[in-house]
Amino acid sequence: MTEKRKTVFFDRVQAVTEAFLTYRKRRNRLKKEKRAKKSQVRDWIDAFIWAACMVLLANQYLVQAYRIPSGSMIDTLNIGDHVFVNKLVYGPELLPGVLKLPSPVKPERNEIIIFENPTYISKGPVFDIAQRVIYMLTLSLIDIDRDEAGNQRVHFLIKRAAASAGDHIVMDKGNMKIKFSGEDRWVTENEYNAQRNWNHNIIREVSPSDYSVIEAVGYAMAWNMDFRMPVPQKILEETNKAANMHSFDYLAREEARLEMLRMLAPQDGRYKAEFSKIKLGRYIPEGRVLPLGDNRDNSRDGREFGPVKTSKVLGKGMIVYWPITKIRGMK
Repeated sequence: MTEKRKTVFFDRVQAVTEAFLTYRKRRNRLKKEKRAKKSQVRDWIDAFIWAACMVLLANQYLVQAYRIPSGSMIDTLNIGDHVFVNKLVYGPELLPGVLKLPSPVKPERNEIIIFENPTYISKGPVFDIAQRVIYMLTLSLIDIDRDEAGNQRVHFLIKRAAASAGDHIVMDKGNMKIKFSGEDRWVTENEYNAQRNWNHNIIREVSPSDYSVIEAVGYAMAWNMDFRMPVPQKILEETNKAANMHSFDYLAREEARLEMLRMLAPQDGRYKAEFSKIKLGRYIPEGRVLPLGDNRDNSRDGREFGPVKTSKVLGKGMIVYWPITKIRGMK
């Protein structure tokens, strides 16, 4: 092999070697960059999972965010307010909807409490847990629990603990009277609250003059719906005024309906018994609390479904944190 050919040969070997080393170096660099990119994505995923777990733990055992869906607590809480609820005070649940831990602290009169809606129909434990996890992770912004029309199904209610165990309460044209355990005197709710400087407003949208119309509607229901008889003209004329009413006292209407049924069928003891239950009032048994909305004529509450078990009370209202211009404590 001549000297020239040797030079060409070695130049080619050197070029191939350099190309191979360059390729290998480039390949190793790309692998490192790919691993670094994967590591960064993994770090972000790990950080998100860790943050999500912290949010879930805090919401489940300490403080949870809720959004106010209705006007039942106006003007203490308004529609769309976002609130934080103390989940620890009454004993947290081990898992969403599963086994509530005991607590020496029980809901007290006048506290704002959150509890499971007694009229809520569950879609199953898997859906309930998924709904509550998503609701907690999004700080109450996303609620997947909707009905066929797309409206939010109310799983939890926020009301005021208006009466406690041992109380005997009666509703008189929408106003609550209380007789405490061991006492023989009735006191109005407003009078009792004023004595303790509880200055939250109890909103009444139904005026005293509306009750003649409400009673007429109850009487008409007894004649027409229960007995299938023509409604007397005088009662019918009064019911026409109901079209102009924006709010209604359904308990007073039911009392009037039962009163008329009792007169139309005095031999039927069922109507007398049901009428007496409303007229004589309700006793709050041990281990229960009666929740009522501050906006009394626009609230589905304990007047409909009765006192709730304290074991179903999930937390105590703390603060309104949104809108930010109206941050305030709940009392």
